[in-house]
Amino acid sequence: MKITIAGAGYVGLVTAACLADKGHDVICVDVNEEKIRRLNEGIVPIYEPGLEPLIQRNSARLRFTTDDAEAYRWAEVIMVAVGTPPLPDGSVQLDAVWKALGRIAMAVERDCLVAIKSTVPVGTGDEAARFVAENGRSGVRIDIVSNPEFLSQGTAVRDTLQAPRIVLGVESERAERMMKDLYAPFALPYVVTDRRSAEMIKYAANVFLALKISYINEIANVCELVGADIQAVAEGIGMDPRIGRRFLRAGVGYGGSCLPKDASALYSLAASHGYSLKTVWAAMDVNEKQKWKLLDKARLHIGDFRNRTVAVLGAAFKPGTDDVRESPALANIERLIAEGAAVRVWDPAALEHVARRFGDAVVCCQTIEEAIRGADVCFIFTEWPAVLQFDLHRYKTLMKTPVVVDGRNCYDPKAAEAAGLIYESIGRPVGHRQLKVDRAVDVLQCASAAFFRKQCE
Repeated sequence: MKITIAGAGYVGLVTAACLADKGHDVICVDVNEEKIRRLNEGIVPIYEPGLEPLIQRNSARLRFTTDDAEAYRWAEVIMVAVGTPPLPDGSVQLDAVWKALGRIAMAVERDCLVAIKSTVPVGTGDEAARFVAENGRSGVRIDIVSNPEFLSQGTAVRDTLQAPRIVLGVESERAERMMKDLYAPFALPYVVTDRRSAEMIKYAANVFLALKISYINEIANVCELVGADIQAVAEGIGMDPRIGRRFLRAGVGYGGSCLPKDASALYSLAASHGYSLKTVWAAMDVNEKQKWKLLDKARLHIGDFRNRTVAVLGAAFKPGTDDVRESPALANIERLIAEGAAVRVWDPAALEHVARRFGDAVVCCQTIEEAIRGADVCFIFTEWPAVLQFDLHRYKTLMKTPVVVDGRNCYDPKAAEAAGLIYESIGRPVGHRQLKVDRAVDVLQCASAAFFRKQCE
Protein backbone atom coordinates (compact mmCIF):
# COMPACT_ATOMS: atom_id res chain seq x y z
CA MET A 1 0.00 0.00 0.00
CA LYS A 2 1.03 3.63 -0.46
CA ILE A 3 1.43 5.07 3.03
CA THR A 4 2.25 8.58 4.21
CA ILE A 5 3.34 9.41 7.76
CA ALA A 6 2.72 13.00 8.85
CA GLY A 7 5.46 13.78 11.35
CA ALA A 8 9.07 12.59 11.39
CA GLY A 9 9.34 12.48 15.16
CA TYR A 10 9.73 9.52 17.46
CA VAL A 11 6.45 7.76 16.64
CA GLY A 12 6.46 8.77 12.99
CA LEU A 13 9.96 7.51 12.22
CA VAL A 14 9.53 4.19 14.00
CA THR A 15 6.14 3.61 12.36
CA ALA A 16 7.43 4.57 8.91
CA ALA A 17 10.46 2.29 9.16
CA CYS A 18 8.43 -0.69 10.40
CA LEU A 19 5.74 -0.29 7.72
CA ALA A 20 8.42 -0.09 5.04
CA ASP A 21 10.03 -3.20 6.49
CA LYS A 22 6.72 -5.02 5.96
CA GLY A 23 6.72 -4.13 2.27
CA HIS A 24 4.69 -0.91 2.10
CA ASP A 25 5.74 2.12 0.05
CA VAL A 26 6.16 4.84 2.70
CA ILE A 27 6.70 8.60 2.56
CA CYS A 28 7.43 10.46 5.79
CA VAL A 29 6.64 14.18 5.64
CA ASP A 30 7.59 16.89 8.12
CA VAL A 31 7.64 20.71 8.17
CA ASN A 32 11.13 20.71 9.70
CA GLU A 33 13.41 21.12 6.69
CA GLU A 34 16.61 20.49 8.65
CA LYS A 35 15.29 17.21 10.03
CA ILE A 36 14.25 16.01 6.58
CA ARG A 37 17.60 17.05 5.11
CA ARG A 38 19.44 15.01 7.75
CA LEU A 39 17.19 11.99 7.22
CA ASN A 40 17.83 12.10 3.47
CA GLU A 41 21.55 12.11 4.30
CA GLY A 42 21.09 8.98 6.41
CA ILE A 43 21.30 10.75 9.79
CA VAL A 44 18.59 9.63 12.23
CA PRO A 45 17.81 12.52 14.61
CA ILE A 46 16.71 10.37 17.57
CA TYR A 47 18.42 7.66 19.57
CA GLU A 48 16.43 4.44 19.39
CA PRO A 49 18.06 0.98 19.28
CA GLY A 50 17.52 -0.77 15.95
CA LEU A 51 15.92 2.19 14.18
CA GLU A 52 18.84 3.41 12.08
CA PRO A 53 19.64 0.01 10.50
CA LEU A 54 15.92 -0.53 9.86
CA ILE A 55 15.70 2.78 7.98
CA GLN A 56 18.86 2.01 6.01
CA ARG A 57 17.66 -1.49 5.12
CA ASN A 58 14.39 -0.17 3.71
CA SER A 59 15.70 2.92 1.90
CA ALA A 60 14.18 1.74 -1.40
CA ARG A 61 10.67 1.85 0.10
CA LEU A 62 11.08 4.77 2.52
CA ARG A 63 11.36 8.43 1.50
CA PHE A 64 11.45 11.72 3.41
CA THR A 65 10.06 15.02 2.18
CA THR A 66 8.64 18.42 3.14
CA ASP A 67 6.43 18.54 0.02
CA ASP A 68 2.74 18.06 0.94
CA ALA A 69 1.68 17.37 -2.63
CA GLU A 70 4.30 14.64 -3.05
CA ALA A 71 3.40 13.11 0.31
CA TYR A 72 -0.38 13.22 0.33
CA ARG A 73 -1.66 13.34 -3.27
CA TRP A 74 -1.87 9.61 -3.99
CA ALA A 75 -1.61 8.07 -0.50
CA GLU A 76 -4.05 5.29 0.37
CA VAL A 77 -3.47 5.61 4.11
CA ILE A 78 -2.13 8.69 5.90
CA MET A 79 -1.02 8.41 9.50
CA VAL A 80 -0.90 11.53 11.66
CA ALA A 81 1.99 11.20 14.13
CA VAL A 82 2.65 14.80 15.14
CA GLY A 83 3.35 16.10 18.64
CA THR A 84 0.56 16.85 21.11
CA PRO A 85 2.40 18.64 23.95
CA PRO A 86 0.73 19.51 27.27
CA LEU A 87 -0.70 22.93 28.04
CA PRO A 88 -0.18 24.56 31.47
CA ASP A 89 -3.58 23.31 32.68
CA GLY A 90 -2.72 19.71 31.78
CA SER A 91 -4.88 19.58 28.65
CA VAL A 92 -3.45 18.81 25.21
CA GLN A 93 -2.31 21.22 22.53
CA LEU A 94 -3.70 20.05 19.19
CA ASP A 95 -2.37 22.78 16.89
CA ALA A 96 -0.05 20.41 15.03
CA VAL A 97 -2.87 17.90 14.50
CA TRP A 98 -5.20 20.48 12.97
CA LYS A 99 -2.43 21.92 10.80
CA ALA A 100 -1.57 18.44 9.51
CA LEU A 101 -5.23 17.68 8.79
CA GLY A 102 -5.57 21.00 6.97
CA ARG A 103 -2.60 20.22 4.72
CA ILE A 104 -3.94 16.72 4.09
CA ALA A 105 -7.43 17.97 3.19
CA MET A 106 -6.00 20.42 0.64
CA ALA A 107 -3.50 17.99 -0.93
CA VAL A 108 -5.22 14.61 -1.32
CA GLU A 109 -6.62 13.81 -4.75
CA ARG A 110 -8.03 10.32 -4.13
CA ASP A 111 -10.21 8.59 -1.56
CA CYS A 112 -8.04 7.72 1.43
CA LEU A 113 -7.92 6.87 5.09
CA VAL A 114 -6.43 9.15 7.77
CA ALA A 115 -5.34 7.27 10.90
CA ILE A 116 -4.56 9.42 13.94
CA LYS A 117 -1.67 7.88 15.88
CA SER A 118 -0.98 11.01 17.95
CA THR A 119 -2.32 10.82 21.49
CA VAL A 120 -5.40 13.03 21.46
CA PRO A 121 -8.36 13.72 23.77
CA VAL A 122 -11.42 11.52 23.41
CA GLY A 123 -13.65 12.96 20.69
CA THR A 124 -10.83 14.38 18.56
CA GLY A 125 -11.43 11.81 15.83
CA ASP A 126 -15.06 12.88 15.51
CA GLU A 127 -14.00 16.52 15.26
CA ALA A 128 -11.37 15.57 12.69
CA ALA A 129 -14.00 13.80 10.56
CA ARG A 130 -16.10 16.97 10.51
CA PHE A 131 -13.03 19.09 9.78
CA VAL A 132 -11.89 17.14 6.70
CA ALA A 133 -15.47 16.88 5.42
CA GLU A 134 -15.73 20.68 5.53
CA ASN A 135 -12.23 21.44 4.20
CA GLY A 136 -11.50 18.58 1.81
CA ARG A 137 -11.80 18.49 -1.98
CA SER A 138 -15.23 17.88 -3.42
CA GLY A 139 -15.74 14.24 -4.39
CA VAL A 140 -12.81 12.94 -2.32
CA ARG A 141 -13.70 10.68 0.59
CA ILE A 142 -11.48 10.83 3.69
CA ASP A 143 -12.26 8.38 6.49
CA ILE A 144 -10.84 9.14 9.95
CA VAL A 145 -9.55 6.29 12.11
CA SER A 146 -8.10 6.24 15.62
CA ASN A 147 -5.01 4.02 15.64
CA PRO A 148 -3.10 4.77 18.88
CA GLU A 149 0.50 3.70 19.38
CA PHE A 150 1.86 1.91 22.43
CA LEU A 151 5.60 2.29 21.90
CA SER A 152 8.07 2.18 24.73
CA GLN A 153 11.25 4.17 24.19
CA GLY A 154 14.26 1.91 24.00
CA THR A 155 12.20 -0.98 22.59
CA ALA A 156 10.01 0.89 20.08
CA VAL A 157 10.99 -1.14 17.01
CA ARG A 158 10.21 -4.42 18.74
CA ASP A 159 7.04 -2.94 20.24
CA THR A 160 5.81 -2.10 16.73
CA LEU A 161 6.81 -5.29 14.95
CA GLN A 162 5.73 -7.57 17.81
CA ALA A 163 2.94 -5.58 19.44
CA PRO A 164 0.55 -7.43 21.78
CA ARG A 165 -2.39 -5.83 19.94
CA ILE A 166 -3.36 -3.27 17.31
CA VAL A 167 -6.19 -0.95 18.30
CA LEU A 168 -8.47 0.24 15.49
CA GLY A 169 -11.13 2.86 16.18
CA VAL A 170 -13.28 2.85 13.05
CA GLU A 171 -16.71 4.05 11.99
CA SER A 172 -17.11 2.14 8.72
CA GLU A 173 -16.51 -1.33 7.29
CA ARG A 174 -14.31 0.24 4.61
CA ALA A 175 -12.02 1.81 7.21
CA GLU A 176 -11.76 -1.46 9.14
CA ARG A 177 -10.95 -3.43 5.99
CA MET A 178 -8.26 -0.99 4.85
CA MET A 179 -6.57 -0.87 8.26
CA LYS A 180 -6.53 -4.66 8.48
CA ASP A 181 -5.00 -4.80 4.99
CA LEU A 182 -2.35 -2.35 6.15
CA TYR A 183 -1.43 -4.41 9.21
CA ALA A 184 -1.91 -7.85 7.64
CA PRO A 185 1.87 -8.45 7.26
CA PHE A 186 2.31 -7.98 11.02
CA ALA A 187 0.01 -10.94 11.87
CA LEU A 188 -1.01 -9.39 15.20
CA PRO A 189 -4.32 -9.48 17.12
CA TYR A 190 -6.77 -6.61 16.69
CA VAL A 191 -9.05 -4.70 19.01
CA VAL A 192 -11.69 -3.14 16.76
CA THR A 193 -13.94 -0.53 18.30
CA ASP A 194 -15.32 2.97 17.73
CA ARG A 195 -13.05 6.02 17.57
CA ARG A 196 -13.83 7.37 21.05
CA SER A 197 -13.19 4.02 22.73
CA ALA A 198 -9.88 3.64 20.89
CA GLU A 199 -8.80 7.10 22.04
CA MET A 200 -9.71 6.19 25.61
CA ILE A 201 -7.81 2.89 25.39
CA LYS A 202 -4.61 4.84 24.78
CA TYR A 203 -5.07 7.05 27.84
CA ALA A 204 -6.34 4.24 30.07
CA ALA A 205 -3.36 2.01 29.21
CA ASN A 206 -0.65 4.62 29.76
CA VAL A 207 -2.15 6.06 32.92
CA PHE A 208 -2.58 2.57 34.40
CA LEU A 209 1.19 2.15 34.06
CA ALA A 210 1.68 5.48 35.83
CA LEU A 211 -0.59 4.28 38.64
CA LYS A 212 1.41 1.06 38.95
CA ILE A 213 4.73 2.92 39.17
CA SER A 214 3.46 5.38 41.76
CA TYR A 215 1.93 2.55 43.80
CA ILE A 216 5.18 0.59 44.00
CA ASN A 217 7.03 3.79 44.93
CA GLU A 218 4.58 4.40 47.77
CA ILE A 219 5.13 0.83 48.98
CA ALA A 220 8.90 1.41 48.73
CA ASN A 221 8.60 4.45 50.97
CA VAL A 222 6.74 2.39 53.58
CA CYS A 223 9.34 -0.38 53.25
CA GLU A 224 12.00 2.12 54.30
CA LEU A 225 9.99 2.98 57.41
CA VAL A 226 9.43 -0.60 58.52
CA GLY A 227 12.63 -2.29 57.34
CA ALA A 228 11.21 -4.34 54.46
CA ASP A 229 12.88 -4.84 51.07
CA ILE A 230 10.91 -3.45 48.11
CA GLN A 231 12.61 -5.76 45.63
CA ALA A 232 11.44 -8.83 47.53
CA VAL A 233 7.99 -7.29 47.87
CA ALA A 234 7.80 -6.52 44.14
CA GLU A 235 8.91 -10.03 43.26
CA GLY A 236 6.33 -11.50 45.58
CA ILE A 237 3.40 -9.53 44.24
CA GLY A 238 4.64 -9.57 40.63
CA MET A 239 4.40 -13.36 40.48
CA ASP A 240 0.65 -13.00 40.83
CA PRO A 241 -0.64 -13.15 37.22
CA ARG A 242 -3.35 -10.65 38.10
CA ILE A 243 -0.63 -8.09 38.85
CA GLY A 244 2.42 -8.99 36.74
CA ARG A 245 6.07 -8.05 37.18
CA ARG A 246 6.38 -5.14 34.76
CA PHE A 247 6.40 -1.55 36.04
CA LEU A 248 7.02 -2.68 39.62
CA ARG A 249 10.54 -1.25 39.89
CA ALA A 250 10.76 1.32 42.64
CA GLY A 251 12.73 4.46 41.91
CA VAL A 252 12.52 8.22 41.57
CA GLY A 253 9.37 8.20 39.47
CA TYR A 254 8.31 8.07 35.86
CA GLY A 255 9.25 10.56 33.15
CA GLY A 256 9.40 10.73 29.37
CA SER A 257 7.03 12.08 26.77
CA CYS A 258 4.03 9.87 27.51
CA LEU A 259 3.14 8.99 31.09
CA PRO A 260 3.36 12.47 32.67
CA LYS A 261 1.54 14.10 29.76
CA ASP A 262 -1.13 11.44 29.46
CA ALA A 263 -1.87 11.35 33.19
CA SER A 264 -2.35 15.13 33.21
CA ALA A 265 -4.43 15.01 30.05
CA LEU A 266 -6.75 12.27 31.32
CA TYR A 267 -7.22 14.07 34.64
CA SER A 268 -7.94 17.31 32.78
CA LEU A 269 -10.35 15.56 30.41
CA ALA A 270 -12.34 14.09 33.29
CA ALA A 271 -12.32 17.42 35.13
CA SER A 272 -13.72 19.18 32.06
CA HIS A 273 -16.75 16.89 32.42
CA GLY A 274 -17.05 17.55 36.15
CA TYR A 275 -15.40 14.34 37.35
CA SER A 276 -12.35 14.11 39.61
CA LEU A 277 -10.04 11.15 38.91
CA LYS A 278 -8.68 10.81 42.45
CA THR A 279 -6.43 7.82 41.71
CA VAL A 280 -4.79 9.66 38.83
CA TRP A 281 -4.30 12.79 40.91
CA ALA A 282 -2.68 10.68 43.64
CA ALA A 283 -0.33 9.04 41.12
CA MET A 284 0.78 12.43 39.82
CA ASP A 285 1.25 13.76 43.35
CA VAL A 286 3.33 10.75 44.40
CA ASN A 287 5.46 11.03 41.27
CA GLU A 288 6.19 14.71 41.85
CA LYS A 289 7.31 14.07 45.43
CA GLN A 290 9.26 10.93 44.56
CA LYS A 291 11.67 12.68 42.23
CA TRP A 292 13.16 14.65 45.14
CA LYS A 293 13.86 11.59 47.32
CA LEU A 294 17.54 11.39 46.43
CA LEU A 295 18.29 14.96 47.48
CA ASP A 296 16.74 14.31 50.88
CA LYS A 297 18.76 11.12 51.30
CA ALA A 298 22.01 12.87 50.32
CA ARG A 299 21.44 15.67 52.82
CA LEU A 300 21.52 13.10 55.62
CA HIS A 301 25.21 12.59 54.84
CA ILE A 302 26.61 15.83 53.42
CA GLY A 303 24.25 18.53 54.64
CA ASP A 304 23.64 21.18 51.98
CA PHE A 305 25.03 21.22 48.45
CA ARG A 306 26.73 24.60 48.43
CA ASN A 307 30.28 24.29 47.09
CA ARG A 308 29.88 20.51 46.84
CA THR A 309 30.96 18.58 43.77
CA VAL A 310 28.08 16.40 42.65
CA ALA A 311 28.18 13.61 40.06
CA VAL A 312 24.98 12.72 38.19
CA LEU A 313 24.93 9.39 36.36
CA GLY A 314 22.15 9.33 33.79
CA ALA A 315 20.10 12.17 32.34
CA ALA A 316 17.69 10.30 30.05
CA PHE A 317 14.47 9.31 31.77
CA LYS A 318 15.24 5.63 31.07
CA PRO A 319 18.06 3.60 29.46
CA GLY A 320 17.96 2.98 25.72
CA THR A 321 16.86 6.49 24.77
CA ASP A 322 18.21 10.03 24.64
CA ASP A 323 14.85 11.49 25.70
CA VAL A 324 15.13 13.84 28.68
CA ARG A 325 11.54 15.09 28.65
CA GLU A 326 10.16 15.09 32.21
CA SER A 327 13.32 13.32 33.35
CA PRO A 328 13.73 13.36 37.16
CA ALA A 329 17.46 13.86 36.57
CA LEU A 330 17.02 17.23 34.89
CA ALA A 331 14.72 18.54 37.61
CA ASN A 332 17.30 17.51 40.22
CA ILE A 333 20.21 19.01 38.28
CA GLU A 334 18.33 22.30 38.13
CA ARG A 335 17.80 22.29 41.89
CA LEU A 336 21.40 21.28 42.61
CA ILE A 337 22.66 24.19 40.54
CA ALA A 338 20.28 26.54 42.35
CA GLU A 339 21.64 25.29 45.70
CA GLY A 340 25.23 26.04 44.72
CA ALA A 341 26.56 22.63 43.68
CA ALA A 342 29.19 22.05 41.02
CA VAL A 343 27.45 19.44 38.85
CA ARG A 344 29.07 16.89 36.55
CA VAL A 345 26.80 14.80 34.32
CA TRP A 346 27.45 11.54 32.48
CA ASP A 347 25.04 9.89 30.05
CA PRO A 348 25.94 7.79 27.00
CA ALA A 349 23.13 9.21 24.82
CA ALA A 350 21.63 12.41 26.24
CA LEU A 351 24.60 14.73 26.90
CA GLU A 352 23.74 16.91 23.90
CA HIS A 353 20.35 17.65 25.42
CA VAL A 354 21.93 18.35 28.82
CA ALA A 355 24.43 20.78 27.30
CA ARG A 356 21.66 22.55 25.39
CA ARG A 357 19.55 22.85 28.55
CA PHE A 358 22.19 23.90 31.09
CA GLY A 359 25.13 25.23 29.09
CA ASP A 360 28.17 26.08 31.20
CA ALA A 361 26.23 25.51 34.44
CA VAL A 362 27.20 21.82 34.30
CA VAL A 363 30.21 19.81 33.14
CA CYS A 364 29.32 17.08 30.65
CA CYS A 365 31.56 14.04 31.13
CA GLN A 366 32.38 11.30 28.64
CA THR A 367 33.03 8.60 31.26
CA ILE A 368 31.68 7.62 34.65
CA GLU A 369 35.17 7.95 36.10
CA GLU A 370 35.42 11.55 34.94
CA ALA A 371 32.06 12.37 36.51
CA ILE A 372 32.73 10.86 39.95
CA ARG A 373 36.40 11.82 40.38
CA GLY A 374 36.67 14.03 43.49
CA ALA A 375 32.88 14.15 43.98
CA ASP A 376 31.27 14.59 47.38
CA VAL A 377 28.19 12.64 46.35
CA CYS A 378 27.05 10.63 43.33
CA PHE A 379 23.42 10.40 42.20
CA ILE A 380 22.20 7.60 39.91
CA PHE A 381 19.12 8.53 37.89
CA THR A 382 19.30 6.12 34.92
CA GLU A 383 20.18 2.43 35.08
CA TRP A 384 22.37 2.34 31.99
CA PRO A 385 24.29 -0.96 31.55
CA ALA A 386 27.58 0.87 32.15
CA VAL A 387 26.28 1.91 35.59
CA LEU A 388 25.03 -1.58 36.44
CA GLN A 389 28.42 -3.07 35.52
CA PHE A 390 30.57 -0.41 37.14
CA ASP A 391 33.09 -1.64 39.73
CA LEU A 392 31.80 -0.52 43.14
CA HIS A 393 35.32 -0.13 44.49
CA ARG A 394 35.96 2.59 41.91
CA TYR A 395 33.52 4.88 43.71
CA LYS A 396 35.56 4.51 46.89
CA THR A 397 38.91 5.17 45.19
CA LEU A 398 37.79 8.05 42.95
CA MET A 399 35.29 10.01 45.03
CA LYS A 400 36.21 12.50 47.72
CA THR A 401 33.53 11.01 49.96
CA PRO A 402 31.97 7.76 48.69
CA VAL A 403 28.30 8.71 49.11
CA VAL A 404 26.28 7.00 46.36
CA VAL A 405 22.57 7.74 46.24
CA ASP A 406 20.91 5.33 43.84
CA GLY A 407 17.49 6.19 42.43
CA ARG A 408 17.22 3.00 40.36
CA ASN A 409 18.41 0.32 42.83
CA CYS A 410 21.32 -0.67 40.59
CA TYR A 411 23.44 -2.36 43.27
CA ASP A 412 23.12 -4.81 46.11
CA PRO A 413 23.23 -2.78 49.36
CA LYS A 414 25.44 -5.32 51.13
CA ALA A 415 27.93 -5.36 48.25
CA ALA A 416 27.97 -1.55 48.19
CA GLU A 417 28.69 -1.30 51.91
CA ALA A 418 31.32 -4.05 51.66
CA ALA A 419 33.03 -1.91 49.01
CA GLY A 420 33.23 0.92 51.53
CA LEU A 421 30.37 3.04 50.18
CA ILE A 422 27.79 5.04 52.03
CA TYR A 423 24.95 3.72 49.92
CA GLU A 424 21.32 4.81 49.78
CA SER A 425 18.69 3.36 47.48
CA ILE A 426 14.89 3.25 47.25
CA GLY A 427 12.81 1.04 49.52
CA ARG A 428 15.58 -1.26 50.78
CA PRO A 429 17.09 -1.72 54.24
CA VAL A 430 20.33 0.18 54.86
CA GLY A 431 22.73 -0.97 57.56
CA HIS A 432 23.57 2.47 58.95
CA ARG A 433 19.86 3.24 59.39
CA GLN A 434 18.61 -0.17 60.49
CA LEU A 435 18.70 0.70 64.20
CA LYS A 436 16.46 3.69 63.56
CA VAL A 437 14.08 1.45 61.61
CA ASP A 438 14.05 -1.20 64.34
CA ARG A 439 13.17 1.44 66.92
CA ALA A 440 10.39 2.75 64.69
CA VAL A 441 8.99 -0.77 64.30
CA ASP A 442 9.12 -1.24 68.08
CA VAL A 443 7.15 1.96 68.54
CA LEU A 444 4.55 0.83 65.98
CA GLN A 445 4.23 -2.57 67.60
CA CYS A 446 3.79 -1.04 71.04
CA ALA A 447 1.19 1.38 69.73
CA SER A 448 -0.69 -1.45 68.01
CA ALA A 449 -0.62 -3.59 71.14
CA ALA A 450 -1.92 -0.71 73.25
CA PHE A 451 -4.71 -0.08 70.74
CA PHE A 452 -5.91 -3.69 70.78
CA ARG A 453 -5.73 -3.87 74.58
CA LYS A 454 -7.95 -0.82 74.75
CA GLN A 455 -10.44 -2.39 72.34
CA CYS A 456 -10.65 -5.50 74.48
CA GLU A 457 -11.30 -3.64 77.74
